Amino acid sequence: MASKSQADDQTLRPPVVTKPNRKLNILLAAEKLFARHGYHAVALRDIAEEAQVPPALVSYYFGNKEDLYRAIFEHWSPTIAQRLSQLEEAMSGPTPERLERVVDAFATPVIRLRASAEGQHYALLATRGLALQGAEEDQVLREFFDPVAKTFIDALNEILSAEYPGLVRQDAAWCYQFALGSLMHYIGDERIYRLSLGESQPADPTVAPQLKIFITEGIRSAARAFAAQRKTGAAGASK
Repeated sequence: MASKSQADDQTLRPPVVTKPNRKLNILLAAEKLFARHGYHAVALRDIAEEAQVPPALVSYYFGNKEDLYRAIFEHWSPTIAQRLSQLEEAMSGPTPERLERVVDAFATPVIRLRASAEGQHYALLATRGLALQGAEEDQVLREFFDPVAKTFIDALNEILSAEYPGLVRQDAAWCYQFALGSLMHYIGDERIYRLSLGESQPADPTVAPQLKIFITEGIRSAARAFAAQRKTGAAGASK
């Protein structure tokens, strides 16, 4: 019987293509180059060279560069459904430690992707898209990531408004953004090697538990401050 960690690893992967094919090679080559250099710095001929296929074949399978970019996120879309399933499970459990479980559903799948050979480029690409948000990135964000973000915000709002009366959904949205910023820097910022004087590696999985604690306690502190601010504002308005 497979262990829970093995099962988790398996559920994080998109459908496996058992027989190598040129279309998949093109997709993976594009994913790698977009993650390393950004959407606008990569041409279709660069992708063809990386995939070792004729340039015309890239256009044959994917049309233009924008369609190829979108196809990468479509390829990985099962991982989004899996995150939402984990979130639903977190919210259906006992009330104590519900926030911790939601943060785990938010962060752990992404951390695991970043640490895997098959998911590292996609994790970096998604982080780059969230940070830059050009026209192409924004379109992908709206289609693939905004719905899951809104679902996580709804979950945070349910938890935090019960724990901190007065907190409203827009406060929960800020808490989500603060958490996302921490996760993005963990995934994509390689300066930790320099800042730690060479003693820490980027996206080190051994510090993932501390990251989740940081996010959880940061959300609680921000929520407490939001609720207090709204309480003060309401008291002032009633005078």
